[in-house]
Amino acid sequence: MNAIELARAIPKAELHIHIEGSLEPELIFALAQRNGVALAYPGVEALRAAYAFTDLQSFLDLYYAGASVLRQPQDFHDMAWAYFLRAQADHVIHAELFFDPQTHTARGVPMAVLIEGLSSACLRAAQELGISSALILCFLRHLSEADAFATLDAALPYREHFIGVGLDSSELGHPPQKFERVFARCRALGLQVVAHAGEEGPPEYMWQAIDLLKVQRIDHGVAALQDPLLMAELAHTRLPLTVCPLSNLKLCVVKDLREHPLKTMLDAGLCVTINSDDPAYFGGYLNANFEQTVAALDLTREDVLQLARNSFEASFIGAEHRAACLARVREVASV
Repeated sequence: MNAIELARAIPKAELHIHIEGSLEPELIFALAQRNGVALAYPGVEALRAAYAFTDLQSFLDLYYAGASVLRQPQDFHDMAWAYFLRAQADHVIHAELFFDPQTHTARGVPMAVLIEGLSSACLRAAQELGISSALILCFLRHLSEADAFATLDAALPYREHFIGVGLDSSELGHPPQKFERVFARCRALGLQVVAHAGEEGPPEYMWQAIDLLKVQRIDHGVAALQDPLLMAELAHTRLPLTVCPLSNLKLCVVKDLREHPLKTMLDAGLCVTINSDDPAYFGGYLNANFEQTVAALDLTREDVLQLARNSFEASFIGAEHRAACLARVREVASV
């Protein structure tokens, strides 16, 4: 197998997937009809044509509108199940799914509804597809820290259904330090902690995520190349970065995929991984991200193997499970 063929076939973990961002236009319209929700677009093609983003905020505006069709546990289950079927086709064997409670509770959807729907899909994926998974609750950083605390309190009765917390939404103007206290509480509760930083924001936001939030992973992190000291720190600690190449291209973080820093970061010894972010909006699930990145950056078979190994190294799975996943990587790579 060449590098692209290996990228398609190799077992992977996906660690940066916003489940609401996997909501395809066809399912948006189906759920809108099911729940009697009026949409601003006449049909699927008109909605898909609106996916021409100039920056992160222009995407978020459409993202939140799409999420408005999610009302019942079955809606959240159907959305996640559709993702898991695509993940299986891409040889994803473990996934850690972000979800945004505030997007839903703000419009009157109870916390129990979304967690029940998502967790039931995760259980089904394990039983029927052999995909292990976990949920990570994300705070919307454009909202207040007080709102994040309230969201955490509302979620704690369902603590057994999620393994950690993250920080997403509009990065610019909302530094990680804004959420230092709520992350301290989450760590005290034994939750895993991750945060988006260094996508549109500066390297300073990544330092804040490391030093103040004490994250175990940084989501995106492509701004690291602007700071040699940060690059050295990331190489030394192997703090994982969940990079999303097609997202970076679609949101104009890079102008051309051939200019993406992933290869430079990989060669520098950073624990970088490839992920799909919001695949319904950014034009590709995990294998599309792998294939196009391999082609654009001329990645080698060894690069692909390292990216797959990194995905399991960076995941929040136990040592025995990790060893089993890495054995499956070696098995496919040896063919």
